[in-house]
Amino acid sequence: MEDAKDFVEGLSQETGRSLGDTFRLFNADTDWQAILVTGLTKVIVSIVIILIFVAAYQILSRGLRILLQRFKATRERNIEQSIRLALRYTILVLGLLALMVQYGIPSQLTSAIARAAIILFAFYIGWLIVNRVFANYLSKRGLDRSLIQLFVNISSVVIITFAFTTVLSQFGINVFSIITALGVVGIAVGFAAQETLSNFIAGITLLIERPFRLGDWINTHDRIGKVEAINLRTTRLITRDNEVVVIPNATVTSSDIINLTAGGPLRIRFSIGIAYKENMKKAKDLLLPLLLAHESILKTPEPMVRVKELADSSVNLELVYWISPDTIDREPNITYALIEASKVTLDDAGIQIPFPHLQLFVDEAKGLERFLHRPPQP
Repeated sequence: MEDAKDFVEGLSQETGRSLGDTFRLFNADTDWQAILVTGLTKVIVSIVIILIFVAAYQILSRGLRILLQRFKATRERNIEQSIRLALRYTILVLGLLALMVQYGIPSQLTSAIARAAIILFAFYIGWLIVNRVFANYLSKRGLDRSLIQLFVNISSVVIITFAFTTVLSQFGINVFSIITALGVVGIAVGFAAQETLSNFIAGITLLIERPFRLGDWINTHDRIGKVEAINLRTTRLITRDNEVVVIPNATVTSSDIINLTAGGPLRIRFSIGIAYKENMKKAKDLLLPLLLAHESILKTPEPMVRVKELADSSVNLELVYWISPDTIDREPNITYALIEASKVTLDDAGIQIPFPHLQLFVDEAKGLERFLHRPPQP
């Protein structure tokens, strides 16, 4: 009981002392009006600064658009977006520095932020040069697009790393100690991210060995699509249904890769059956002109119609033709149209396309004569 009483008395004394300090603060000779006026002034000035920089961005952005239209550069949308991004970045940094000065941020920190902003802008310009000028130069040299993408990706990683370390050094941060610590942590992370590392190594392997290139049609991991991008971790395909399929590079390298484009013209085959009673030569003579007349089928190698097999209920004819790599995306439509045209042509010629059927022979079936329309046996 005594301990509880002492605790209550101590709590009452502390509460009274705190309330007394609070009232003395409000009763002190503090010029609250001046503080309020100063705060409102800073807020109003900050709003004015923000409006000024927003207006400046709008004016400069419209001027940029007029300038690009005058030099007929509106088609270069990537250039316009890059310049607009740089303009937005510059306005944002200048506005932030103006606000920091307004609120009395130490000049040392303000200078560090300004230097970091300039360095980031310089690295951004360098990154643009690498992605545009360097890539265009390599393309004019006839280098494959997948290798160009590899060089661009590696150079981008290097530029980002140097930019990160340089910006940190502007704030007095020891970059080398961080790198050492990250190296130790990286060993542990490496064991935890084995799948990511395997995909990265597989991506390097794909870009060096080049089993396929950008724009090729491939069949891998039960997916048929056009190679849209070969990144360091994944490969992106676009199917004929306009589906974007992202496959990890380790999965691509561990499965069979069928390149439908690399070998040049692609051979397509499909079968159609006719009844045994029909004339095979007549059917072949009717189907071959369909292949020769189709605009998407190559004339060399020459298309053909041949007997594939003698099946249980039909004679199966095989239609063989070749298409160019440019028409691989339309291959199913070509095949579907030929199947339909073959059916119509054979029907018009009276050639039967059979279906599976069973013929039953009944001998000495007593009691079934009236159903079989046979005279009864004596």
